[in-house]
Amino acid sequence: MNFTLNRRQALMAMGAATAAAAFGMPARAATKRNLAVLNLASHAPSFIAYERGYFKSAGLDIELKFFEAAQPMAVAIASGDAEFGVTAMSGGLISLAQKGAIKVVGGALTEEKGIVGAVILASNKAYAAGLTDPSKLAGKSFGITTAGSSFHFMAHKIAAANNINLADIQLRPLQKLGAIVGALSTGQIDAWAIQANVANKMIREGAAKKIGLVSDYAPNYQVTTGFTSTKNATDDRALTQSFITAYSKAIDDYNAAFVDKTADDAERDALAKICYKYVESDSPYDVAKQNLIEGAMRINKGMAISLDSCIEQLEWFKSEGMVKDSITNNQLFDTSYVKTI
Repeated sequence: MNFTLNRRQALMAMGAATAAAAFGMPARAATKRNLAVLNLASHAPSFIAYERGYFKSAGLDIELKFFEAAQPMAVAIASGDAEFGVTAMSGGLISLAQKGAIKVVGGALTEEKGIVGAVILASNKAYAAGLTDPSKLAGKSFGITTAGSSFHFMAHKIAAANNINLADIQLRPLQKLGAIVGALSTGQIDAWAIQANVANKMIREGAAKKIGLVSDYAPNYQVTTGFTSTKNATDDRALTQSFITAYSKAIDDYNAAFVDKTADDAERDALAKICYKYVESDSPYDVAKQNLIEGAMRINKGMAISLDSCIEQLEWFKSEGMVKDSITNNQLFDTSYVKTI
């Protein structure tokens, strides 16, 4: 792992549908679709909607298609290998949107002050050498999946808040989440920022140390968005709305159980068991459930999109030379489906 990222290198280059009667809308014939997901707790609404039949009730025959990074998910939407995706905005996604292939139609995971969110980690080796606080990241290596990933943007926000030139942090693109976990655990990289369920597992197993929270540096950060093909967003509005309606029902379940804690214990346990099939299934159930509760992050109700945060990210991509300056907000976002906040 001796390479570092050139910050100027990034890619330059998801039948009518309606929601089902369960959502107060007429049913439609189901056609098989793929939903691009990651094995992360932030994708809990995907698992809940799938397992509880919310997609099917909305007339969508959804299959979950798993990926290990955000950028390939955008490519899958553009190529037709997946119909919908919920993940971070990436350089690849933005470039594909400029080419007319993809639209961001909603928001999902948000960093919220007072909620744990993503945890900033240091390797045991780096921590022992003095990396005990994000303000000490200059000269250290930081793991990301790809250029223009959410990890890249988080590194930027952490650096800016600590008056560190991002060029002074050695960004290491390792492509897959599992590769970053391995690199941090073995001291091949110094730092990373990741959702609490992954971070807490590493801390519990003695593989890394917590040195901060992303929400301290990027409150109201729209971490993930919902997106689909431009064709779906433009020409099959009923299909796109059906997905958003079903997904929003699962978001309500998730927030009530894990964020707002208004659901009862039986409901919380039922949802934790659903998530356990996909997240941290190699840990004892009780441990994984507690991680899910302690690491819960706000998912925007109704897939509302934090537009200011998304535009900030777009402008940052432009400033870093990772996407073309000519891309417009209208090319990337279709805000006609959900509220903007």
